Amino acid sequence: QVQLVESGGGSVQAGGSLRLSCAASGRTFSSYAMGWFRQAPGKGREFVADIIWSIGSTNYADSVKGRFTISRDNAKNSMYLQMNSLKPEDTAVYYCATSRAGRTYDNWGQGTQVTVSS
Repeated sequence: QVQLVESGGGSVQAGGSLRLSCAASGRTFSSYAMGWFRQAPGKGREFVADIIWSIGSTNYADSVKGRFTISRDNAKNSMYLQMNSLKPEDTAVYYCATSRAGRTYDNWGQGTQVTVSS
């Protein structure tokens, strides 16, 4: 239904910044919200942030509040995650996802690797 492609991952030192992008195509009109999730080695996939597409309302995990900012560009059907003050514990594969209602995320991108070194 919705194709998602993440980009912008890479390797940075602690305290650095990265901006992740998620480009959406297909039936994007069906998306209620878009979100970012991450999965570190040995851990389950965890919620990072999401945005209600139509109004721009955002929500963040406590672990990233004040450091990460989620945003959208309606004209480009794109979503972004600005990550500042990165910590080694932010190291993970970051995934873009969409939901049709609430926070039931059922459509996922392929992920992009973020590595933060000490």
